[in-house]
Amino acid sequence: MALKSTVFKIKLNVAHLERNVYGDFPLAVARHPSETDSRMMLRVAAFALHAHERLEFGRGISTDDEPDLWLRDLTNSIELWVELGTPDPDRLRKASGRAKDVVLYCYGERAVGVWWRKNADALARFNNLTVYSVSDDELASLGALAASGLELQCTVSEGEMLLTSGDQFVQLTPQVLRQRIAA
Repeated sequence: MALKSTVFKIKLNVAHLERNVYGDFPLAVARHPSETDSRMMLRVAAFALHAHERLEFGRGISTDDEPDLWLRDLTNSIELWVELGTPDPDRLRKASGRAKDVVLYCYGERAVGVWWRKNADALARFNNLTVYSVSDDELASLGALAASGLELQCTVSEGEMLLTSGDQFVQLTPQVLRQRIAA
C-alpha cells in the first residue's frame, strides 16, 4: 500500500516590507512521504517570500510539469514559477519558457556547489531566472519549526526573513547566486 501525504495546517502571517505585502494566509501543506520537514518548511518560507492571494503550491515533488509553487494570472498564464533543490537545467529551461519569472531556492551546501559549477553557464541564458542558496543550518532550523497547527509570523526586510512561532525563531538570508536580468 502506498503511503499518503501528511497535511500540515499552517496559519501564516506575512509582513513583506519591501513588497508592501501584509496579510494572513491559511495554508494546507501536503508533505509527500519522501519529503523532509526541512524541505516542506522551505516551501512555506518561499511562499512567504512571494506571498500573493493567487500563489499556490504545486501538486508535489512527484509531478514533473508543475513547480513547488506558482502564481498564475487570471488568464492562467504563469507569472511566477518557484522550484526547490538542484533541478536539471532542462527543467529550468522549460520553466523559463512557460513563466514570466522563475525563482530557484537551492539547498544542500555540498551538492549546490557542485551543481552550480556544473550548470551556471547553461543557466546564464535564462534571463528570467533568479537562483538563491539556503544554508544547511538555516534549512535545519526551518525543519525544526514543522508542526501541524503551526502559527507562523514572517517578516521580510532587506533580503532577510525572520520566521517566528511562539518562542522559536529562524532567520533566513538566502544568498543570491544569480539575479534575473531586467527586461
